[in-house]
Amino acid sequence: MAVTRDQLMKAAIHHLNENPSASMAQLAEAVGISRATLHRHFTSRDELMLALGHRAHEQWEQAQVSSGLAEATASDDPEVVGRALHTLLDRLTEVADEYGFGLTDYAMVVHPELKRRSDELEEREIAFYATAQRVGVLRADLSARWVSCTVYGLLVAVRESLRRGDVARREAPRLVLATFLNGTAPRRDDA
Repeated sequence: MAVTRDQLMKAAIHHLNENPSASMAQLAEAVGISRATLHRHFTSRDELMLALGHRAHEQWEQAQVSSGLAEATASDDPEVVGRALHTLLDRLTEVADEYGFGLTDYAMVVHPELKRRSDELEEREIAFYATAQRVGVLRADLSARWVSCTVYGLLVAVRESLRRGDVARREAPRLVLATFLNGTAPRRDDA
């Protein structure tokens, strides 16, 4: 059976989410192909990770676009910004579910092309979070960069919780949103 590059990448993503340090031999076995076949598509693990990194960045950018991030960043309307924030967190949770291995993979932060792209996408979100703070959707006493780091931390938590089976996939978006917006301290009416 011939395996397309796209099928191979999808299978690799699935396996890497289960075993982020999988070798090329393990990935080939998981996909059900020989190492030679895998190497015809990707000459090295680094090349595979670069291709997967590009794919993950495309999905990250699509999450920003579909949430209306650019329009909301240019807006002064708290409702527009709030809707975009909710949608962005939902979409980022989906990306973290699918490409979770990439959140902490070393190749993603050292490859110059992937790092440049990641920095560019992150800067868009930081500008958006600054807008959300300015219009009163998010608290203003934290730096927008810290807010971005908090979202990243929650996405890593999504990846780990799904990998271990601690959280139902359908619950992940709600948990991210609730934790991000309300934190983990008891609400005043719960105390």
